[in-house]
Amino acid sequence: MPNPTESAYDRVRELVVSDIDAQFRADVSLLGGLLGTILTEAGGQGLFDDVERLRHAAIHAHETRDDDALAEAERIAAAFDPSRAEQVARAFTVYFHLVNLAEEHQRVRILRARAEQRERNSRAAGDAIEPGAAASDPAQDDIDGSLSATIRVLVDEVGVDEARARVAGLRFHPVLTAHPTEARRRAIASAIRRIGELIDERDDLAPGDRTVAELDRRLLEEIEILWRTAPIRTTRPTPLDEVRTAMGVFDQTLFEVVPQVYRSIDDRLQPDAAGRGATIAPAFLRVGSWIGGDRDGNPYVTSEITREAAGIAAEHVLLGLERAATRIGRTLTLDAQDTPPSEALTALLEAQQVLAPKVTATIGTRAPHEPHRRVLLVIAERIAATRRGDAGLSYAGPEALLDDLRVLQDSLRHGGALRSANGELQHLIWQAETFGFHLAELEVRQHSKVHRQALAEIRAGGELGEMTEEVLAVFRVIAELQQRYGVRTVRRYIVSFTQSPEDLANVYELASAALGDAADEVAIDVVPLFETFADLEASVDILDRMLELDRVQARLAATGRKLEVMLGYSDSSKDVGPVSATLALHDAQARIADWAERNDIELTLFHGRGGALGRGGGPANEAVLAQPAGSVDGRLKITEQGEVIFAQYGDPAIARRHLEQMASAALLAGSPSNEARNRAADERFADLATTLDEASRIRFHSLVKAEGFAPWFADVTPMEEVGHLALGSRPARRGLSVESLDDLRAIPWVFSWSQARINLAAWFGLGTALEAVGDEALLREAYAEWPLFTAMIDNFSMSLAKTDERIAARYLGLGDRDDLAALVLDEMRLTKAWLGRVTQSEELLVARPVLAKAVRLRSPYVDALSLLQLRALAAVRAGEADLPSDDHHRLLLLTVNGVAAGVQNTG
Repeated sequence: MPNPTESAYDRVRELVVSDIDAQFRADVSLLGGLLGTILTEAGGQGLFDDVERLRHAAIHAHETRDDDALAEAERIAAAFDPSRAEQVARAFTVYFHLVNLAEEHQRVRILRARAEQRERNSRAAGDAIEPGAAASDPAQDDIDGSLSATIRVLVDEVGVDEARARVAGLRFHPVLTAHPTEARRRAIASAIRRIGELIDERDDLAPGDRTVAELDRRLLEEIEILWRTAPIRTTRPTPLDEVRTAMGVFDQTLFEVVPQVYRSIDDRLQPDAAGRGATIAPAFLRVGSWIGGDRDGNPYVTSEITREAAGIAAEHVLLGLERAATRIGRTLTLDAQDTPPSEALTALLEAQQVLAPKVTATIGTRAPHEPHRRVLLVIAERIAATRRGDAGLSYAGPEALLDDLRVLQDSLRHGGALRSANGELQHLIWQAETFGFHLAELEVRQHSKVHRQALAEIRAGGELGEMTEEVLAVFRVIAELQQRYGVRTVRRYIVSFTQSPEDLANVYELASAALGDAADEVAIDVVPLFETFADLEASVDILDRMLELDRVQARLAATGRKLEVMLGYSDSSKDVGPVSATLALHDAQARIADWAERNDIELTLFHGRGGALGRGGGPANEAVLAQPAGSVDGRLKITEQGEVIFAQYGDPAIARRHLEQMASAALLAGSPSNEARNRAADERFADLATTLDEASRIRFHSLVKAEGFAPWFADVTPMEEVGHLALGSRPARRGLSVESLDDLRAIPWVFSWSQARINLAAWFGLGTALEAVGDEALLREAYAEWPLFTAMIDNFSMSLAKTDERIAARYLGLGDRDDLAALVLDEMRLTKAWLGRVTQSEELLVARPVLAKAVRLRSPYVDALSLLQLRALAAVRAGEADLPSDDHHRLLLLTVNGVAAGVQNTG
């Protein structure tokens, strides 16, 4: 019998996974065996035996939950000499890297299997966008990426014309953030990618193929490189290093995947005209970036860095466009007699001859009777000139390029070459529409306090300080980049800790101080960022007064009354706890959406979500569907950072699935049925929300506001040591010491609790809140009918599933506050008990059985690394180590990397 709480998604996913589970197990067995060979070769049989002893002891302790068994595993970990302990920690870390890779390949196999099934269903039943068009398999549509199912829902609920209008207005805007939390070195990530490519090749071979042996030899070579590559960065990456890392995602996946996603939508919208008819799918993706633009708390991001970051991104996208145009141009060998050019194309060709006579003559010699080919190859040369900065031949902006491409496309249609017009050339048009000449829309972010300090200096007169000069220089760079690459390159200016409309007006005053009268010619859209509980509560009042600003009204008039508002998940959670933050953010979104409707504003809410659950992470599509009615409306903007960037966009198949999921969620969130359900649930459970909020906040504050909490937190977690890890260019704290939570950034706050196997930032206070409600029937009803509560319960369950109470108790024992340790452990037990009552299951991850299985398999191996980390942390806390470079600190940093790989999240 299927579990009554299990969705069709889960049931079908289990069926698909079970079909290829043997392949996954074979991958893990293969990679684990090859790693064992490398360990034996590198450290002898003794190293292999030591790793196996700790592994078996950790598995036994985890499965039996026997305290003596855990003590034995702890004894084994403590007995290693420093060198051996490091080797064992590295072995477990490399194992996790390989298992993560195997899981990623399993995901790709599942996606391919679904795509094949979807194609078979589509051929068998048709896939037209018609009212009442039956899905060939509703459960399959559930796991489909949901675009087909979503379009059908919209057609049935709002009609064909309105459904197409909503698709035309669709927008998904992921923003790569400026503080990556990827714990792996780039060298480690590169080695893992090479191993993945070899596994791909191996998949395609038949059993017994002689090439298998060669691939296994190469796998051993790459795993040896992975093993011998130092896992810890010796230097902190610069902001430009972070920019170049993010560019790898564009080069490897996004540039090619994006037009494929658009094509799949278009094929579903007009299956009978696929490849021949003019496309109607919109270029709905816009990529943003804070990398090189976010200077809030990062002194290394300067105006010059922002200029260079934009230049690097432009180089990548222009090179991509140039290569695509050249490749497609070489294939357009359509003779003028069979495919006559339009008058507009002939005029364009003549204009090109005047603009670049030598280039056009050279190309004309090779293709004298192929005008379409000649035009596109000259276009490619002009893109190259734009990249080089050749003013005489370059395009003034992406709009001019698109004008030429559309003339070419129209001419091909005019000449009857419909498939050439609407095929690869359309992909190039989509790429230019999506990425422009800038690739990612760079966003500047600065703290409101910095603006106030700079303006105080300016208003006082006299010589300006270095900080103020730098603030003004940013606006000059914005003007320069807009002139060079177009307005979309950088026009958003995000104000952290927006607490009044004056914080927003200050940006425009600073722009005028930097640019004088030219400030009016530069497009600057100020985006308020509401982060704390108090700021979320005051958000609508601040926005009301924001509309009184003349510069804001001018921008609204210029943009068609479009406005963005950003919500910060990280600091709000650290401020009032995860339960209250979740509810406060939901309430703020509802109120801001109502405010936008009253003021005739096209609102885009920008969700500052982290990768970890304590920072708003978790399955994004479920979170989107739980948003308040009217708050999404087909426009979704979220931050993507750290390990999330590479998990979602590192593989083409996974990237395509993610983009389709986000597009589907953005569309489905605004469907009448989803909005009606959310509106009714929010009203029905309003009193429940109040109780949850008040009880959880009191409980959270009883912990974090307790005297001495901050230094105790630093003692019982590797918080200080996280600061030694060169994770990103941004400092981990705002001051030299941590005396309160205000001194600590959200990423190390979440990361440190994750390392201690407590994950407190993602669940603390929930148990007390549920007990305060007390009505199990009401809570179960809310779990079944209130999407926000469902998502919260499932996400908190996911976080708790990665904890271990016995390991956590050992971390908490490193401090000298038994009262605080007891408070944490009591709340953990209470939360688990109430989650079981609400979900009616002893299994924390009842709603996600596949994930539950993965967590169960991983946990003993993470336990082994945690025991090694505890050994090192206890020595450091006892004063046995004085310098970050000694054996204990090194082991500690190694295990931080390993645990991050094992639990698959940092901050």
